[in-house]
Amino acid sequence: MPRQTFYNLPTEKQEVLIEAGEKEFSRVPLFEASIANIVKEAGIPRGSFYQYFHDKEDFYFYILNQYADEKRKRFIRLLEKHDGNIFYAVSDLCEDLLIRIDMTNDKQFFKNMFLHLDFETERAFLSDMNYSLLSEQYKEVRDLVDTTMLNAENDEELFHMIQMLLSMMLGNIARKYAVDIPNEKVLHNFTTQINLMKKGFKAN
Repeated sequence: MPRQTFYNLPTEKQEVLIEAGEKEFSRVPLFEASIANIVKEAGIPRGSFYQYFHDKEDFYFYILNQYADEKRKRFIRLLEKHDGNIFYAVSDLCEDLLIRIDMTNDKQFFKNMFLHLDFETERAFLSDMNYSLLSEQYKEVRDLVDTTMLNAENDEELFHMIQMLLSMMLGNIARKYAVDIPNEKVLHNFTTQINLMKKGFKAN
């Protein structure tokens, strides 16, 4: 997380630094990114960067969390729209993400993110929604899900259902960039996987 000195900056200066970070993380993935390029683009001394963030990873995940917070709020609205039907909500969320990525200047940023998706990146992008039964983000989602349509015997099973759906969604978007498949195919694959989950793998 940013140091307090970052939050003390005027909003305009925060935005300049964030834009510089987005530019660098769009140019190359996190592990190749250069703090020197970021501070040069932002027009600040290198020492100032470390007054605001611990390192480039700290900065990257702060930026990613800003996107994640937008995504979490969208997911909440979709659950409300679909009266708690998590299958419809997560399908719409997947489609929304694909459209948003293609229509904004952040396309290369997300491409780098998904091509180098790991545990920490997935966790950050999901805003801890599916990594803690006790997190407020998870509870907010849980309380909106219509559990009458799910075969969840307890809160832990519901937690894992949400975890699997969201992780599966990210995996499908990552494969879009890994093997260059169109959005329609991504959505088709995701829908097929959701339908298989609904039916269950084991024959009666």
